[in-house]
Amino acid sequence: DLVRITEQGDARTALDHARDLARHAESLGFARIWFAEHHNMPGIASAATALVIAHVAAGTQTIRVGAGGIMLPNHAPLVIAEQFGTLARLFPDRIDLGLGRAPGTDPLTVRALRTSAGAAERFPQDVVELQSYFAPVQPGQRIQAVPAAGTHVPLWILGSSTFGAMLAAE
Repeated sequence: DLVRITEQGDARTALDHARDLARHAESLGFARIWFAEHHNMPGIASAATALVIAHVAAGTQTIRVGAGGIMLPNHAPLVIAEQFGTLARLFPDRIDLGLGRAPGTDPLTVRALRTSAGAAERFPQDVVELQSYFAPVQPGQRIQAVPAAGTHVPLWILGSSTFGAMLAAE
């Protein structure tokens, strides 16, 4: 879901509709609902994707709630691990994390996000780093994503090319 803001509503209404949609999907037996990260789009209220997930998960009971996806080049892997580790602690066994390497926005907004030009090229390494933060803490590990360690949040690789499929297989 993109959490669309309609002409008759505002961002709060869109967020509440997303929660209602998740409740309805849950009542029908659906297993999961995901929200997409898009920036600088006045008609979409899902830019702060982790917060949208928290809002929806708090209003549902069993459905898995996740990102479809977080555009990892826009963020430090540590911050994403902290956010999704927190969600996993608040909503155990209900959080999914889909990852993409596209910016999810226009070039001007990419600069505003402080994303470097080569960030997408580091995507495979950033995925591995992110995985390490969800694993149990290892002896001598100097950086920990608290409270993500040991949550094993499932990661999904989003993509429309063989690159994404090969990375997911790895």
